[in-house]
Formats: sequence, structure tokens, C-alpha cells
Amino acid sequence: MTNVRNHVIIKGTVQGVFFRSSLQEKAYELGVTGWVRNNHDGSVEAVFEGEREKVDAITNWCHKGPRGAFVSDVEVRNEEYTGSYSSFSIKYSWGAGL
Repeated sequence: MTNVRNHVIIKGTVQGVFFRSSLQEKAYELGVTGWVRNNHDGSVEAVFEGEREKVDAITNWCHKGPRGAFVSDVEVRNEEYTGSYSSFSIKYSWGAGL
């Protein structure tokens, strides 16, 4: 299996609807590592690393999100896999976006 990295920005009604915690649960379920955080502009930003099939699955999940979310856009940037994460964490600082 090939390991990949996706850096995503999820826009819409994605804060205040348990998006980060739901995304973390999905990452644990799939065995994907990385992080997620809220951005000051109301978007959610995340980095996923792992097997291509699993990273694709969690990236696709972001287009719908958890119950209560309304996703209007998902920006995806494929980046070089680093293998620097051992788990999937929620960051509690504002991000700068892509």
C-alpha cells in the first residue's frame, strides 16, 4: 500500500457541530493519522496521513461531515507523505489555512 498525505480545508457550517471530534473518531476507525483544527474564518482544516484508500475515505467523508454540518466546499491539496504523526489529534489553535 502507498502512503499519502492530504491537507484539506472544509467550508460551510462546520464549527459548532462536532465536526472535529467526529473527524477524529473517523480517523481512529480508519487508522489515519494527522490533525484537525478550527480556523478563525469559520472553516475546519485537517491533515491526513496513511494508506491511500483510507486517506481517500476520510477525505470523502469531509464532503458530508457529521449530522448538523453543511459542507459547501472542500479544498484538497495532496502533499508529500512525512510519516510524522503517531495518532490523530485535535489542535486548539487558530490555523492559517492553505
